[in-house]
Amino acid sequence: MNTTLARDRKTKEGSVLFMVLILIVIAFLMLSSALSWSSNNAITIARNNQYWQTVGAAEAATEKVLTRLSRDFQSVNGEDTVYRTLIRQSYAQQVPTAAENSYWSTYVFTDGQGNKDQTYVNLVPGTRTNWTALNSQYAGLFGVTDAYQVRSYARDTQGRFDVSAGVQQNVQLATIPVFQFAIFYNVDLEVEPGPNMTVTGRVHSNSDIYQNPGATLTYQSAVTVAGDIKTGPVPGDPSHLGTDNGKVVYKTPGPDGTGTKIDQLTLPISQGGSDPNKVYEILNPPPPGGDTDAAVGVQRYYNKADIIITVTDSGVLASSGALNLGATKVTLPSGVVTAYTNKFYNGREGKGVNAIDINVEAFKNWADNKTSSGGGSELWTLYGREPNSIYVIDQRKVPAGTEQGVRVVKGSQLPNEGLTVATPAPIYVQGDFNTKDSTGTSSGSNTAHTKPSSLVADAVTVLSNGWSDSNNAKANYQNAASTTVNAAFLAGIVKTTSSSYSGGVENFPRFLENWSGDTLTYNGSMVVLFYSKVATGLWKNTGSYYSPPVRNWTFDVNFLDPRKMPPCTPAFRVLQRGDWLALGRDPAA
Repeated sequence: MNTTLARDRKTKEGSVLFMVLILIVIAFLMLSSALSWSSNNAITIARNNQYWQTVGAAEAATEKVLTRLSRDFQSVNGEDTVYRTLIRQSYAQQVPTAAENSYWSTYVFTDGQGNKDQTYVNLVPGTRTNWTALNSQYAGLFGVTDAYQVRSYARDTQGRFDVSAGVQQNVQLATIPVFQFAIFYNVDLEVEPGPNMTVTGRVHSNSDIYQNPGATLTYQSAVTVAGDIKTGPVPGDPSHLGTDNGKVVYKTPGPDGTGTKIDQLTLPISQGGSDPNKVYEILNPPPPGGDTDAAVGVQRYYNKADIIITVTDSGVLASSGALNLGATKVTLPSGVVTAYTNKFYNGREGKGVNAIDINVEAFKNWADNKTSSGGGSELWTLYGREPNSIYVIDQRKVPAGTEQGVRVVKGSQLPNEGLTVATPAPIYVQGDFNTKDSTGTSSGSNTAHTKPSSLVADAVTVLSNGWSDSNNAKANYQNAASTTVNAAFLAGIVKTTSSSYSGGVENFPRFLENWSGDTLTYNGSMVVLFYSKVATGLWKNTGSYYSPPVRNWTFDVNFLDPRKMPPCTPAFRVLQRGDWLALGRDPAA
């Protein structure tokens, strides 16, 4: 009998069985490891999910505070309201509650300093009301800013894990004067220049931008828009049937090579800060019963101006401004204010102009003199400085075929503190304006020594050094002469219709003469916040009542300096976000 074979077979079978058992053990170990990994991975995922949900809860707490901050900042007193609310600890009480949404019933919020149901809100030391270069989408602008830190920690009391997480948001509350823009439009911005045109400062539209240049349009600074940038004329523009052959060059392009989309920049006028009809109210005097909306009242030029000049059919009255409710009567020297009926003709309007002339030279001599002998001593005492702003109201009856108009004449040298002239009527600026320094030396287009100034009205028309009332008594298109104007313009335009083009940025300052070969040198800021309601005559093609000047236009960089900002300048208020930080566990927990 062969027993060796049987033993070999049994040995081999035992070896196979042993190997199978080993493989089974290994498989079980691998399965166990996989199950353990899967379990641990599931726990990690669940913990991460709970963590990020907790981060979201902490962020919700900070967002609740920022919503309140932003709303308070847009109120009448702006930064003061925010600061007073901070001192009262009211912001610290802003946390999500179950009363708002049952989702928050399981969450506990802390400020990281051991205080339950509170959010940490702090003004960064040394940052209150600083004039600061802005960043992010507002880079290139300056504003009066306050820096705040908002920090919250959250924990889900019924969560699977003991997880807390925090979020910190750093923000700036920025007040941005409007005249920091070379061009700012609260409505559609249309620009369709025939010759080359270079814009040297920042440009913004709260609506859309339509570009249809005949040559090269160059933006040297950033262009921002709340709507869209479009090639070609605005739909319905009868003066352009299609896209012109020019090109647009962006020296500071946005992410897509053109402009940058940002939110609207609006005045703090309740909820109507971008509504052109609402914004127009800054030109008007208050209603007889006073403003029901305090936010509108604060923005009115009538309430900001140092001197209110009222012209009636009986004469001229002048008083102090809103600081003491006009209680100080002002006696202006003869010749400062002169009223006329049908003094010259406006070919665009097809009407005569009932001009109220403001003689800047005569006003300067009076305003610079703080003595009681021939000077404005009462207002120097009232304001603690020289009066530097005038608001003009025309309450005369308007004869048929005419309309109101305030004209600024002899304005080459301004008062030492500068000058803003505002009115709900159209403004005409005649001859060189703000071209001489305090010594009377002409600086021409060099604004290093000019005075801060703005002209604010329903519309702004530039009358050249060659203007003559007698030559323009019944018709325009007389020859102009080269002229320099250094001032910010804030005024309205006439909207493009099927009957007429608005005239675009290139015709925002209106003209009534033959400027062919003559230059308008302009240093300032052009701001359009509304549509004109008095000077509503349609823009007409050149060669009728005017021909355009050679445009030597430049943004006045003085307006980036708060000391050189025109008197009564309006300002936008924005909450500008900075760093967003995830903070981990509550250190006080």
